[in-house]
Amino acid sequence: MRYPALLTVLAAVAVGGLAAVPAHASTPAGHGAERCTTHADTAQVVCHFDVAPGTYDVTVELGGQAAARTSATAETRRAMLPETATAAGETVRRSFTVDVRTPEGEPTGADGTPGLDLTFGGSAPALASVRVTPAPSAQQILLVGDSTVCDQLGAPYAGWGQQIPQYVRKGPAVANYADSGESTVSFLADPRLFRAVERRIRKGDLVLVQLAHNDKQTNEATYRRNLIAMVERVRARGGRPVLVTPIVRRWFNADGTLNNDTALLVNALGVNHPAVIRSVAAGLDVPLVDLTAKTKRLVESLGVERSKALYLYNEKRDNTHTSEHGATVYAELVRDELRAQGLVPGKLLR
Repeated sequence: MRYPALLTVLAAVAVGGLAAVPAHASTPAGHGAERCTTHADTAQVVCHFDVAPGTYDVTVELGGQAAARTSATAETRRAMLPETATAAGETVRRSFTVDVRTPEGEPTGADGTPGLDLTFGGSAPALASVRVTPAPSAQQILLVGDSTVCDQLGAPYAGWGQQIPQYVRKGPAVANYADSGESTVSFLADPRLFRAVERRIRKGDLVLVQLAHNDKQTNEATYRRNLIAMVERVRARGGRPVLVTPIVRRWFNADGTLNNDTALLVNALGVNHPAVIRSVAAGLDVPLVDLTAKTKRLVESLGVERSKALYLYNEKRDNTHTSEHGATVYAELVRDELRAQGLVPGKLLR
């Protein structure tokens, strides 16, 4: 399939917001930029590109005549750019790489909208221009996980994998294959999950694996065997596996600590998931992101009340799933480890 050399939409400042003005219309039918529209109630600008599944570089200019604060999301609420401030009369250029696929969110969910959808929001959004170009050879950061990682369809839920793209500059594309309710057993069994990830792996791609929350009835031997199988299959494709211990559940003891089986993901069979993951990582010489230890320290430092904002306690009395704020904070922890361990070059991270 031939892709257009360039897909461009320019947005011009108009009364009441931004009006989309197509600036490059000489692209083959079915592959051009269709439209940018402004939502009057939120001032969000939504741009749609009628492109095939693949990997695309996006370059935007944010700002305009008035002072602005603009963020960007793609597809199923994936955070691509943190809120960026611009002074009146100023524009700044930002770039990122986005994964476009079907289904566009959770692999076992609805297909979503064909093509690429970009939403420019924030407290005072202003979009000057957006340019989309194919990037078929982009390196990939593939995510394997559960509901604490996935691209959650609706607010207030968010997974850390949904928030981490905003910390990755143009170059690598984050492809989030995490799916709600999955264990190591089901992720390996369903062809839409691990086998789909496996087919996408190219030499040098990172594959981050965080599965534990739903392995409630998985015995230790099976859990260990499943983790080893994932590592070996990623390596067989030339990928670089990274094991990630699960985020803690916000389940405090009376003394303000999280030293209990519920918080630290020890299942009813006595399987200590983080300990097994650490053991497999050490035994197979696999990089480890110890997110259990990091989130435990953070939640304990915040205490019973302040830590509620990381999870959906206030909205749902939910101490397992994260809010958008919590998912963003936890994504930053993962970003910091990718940088510290040299798994992603620092120049490619925000």
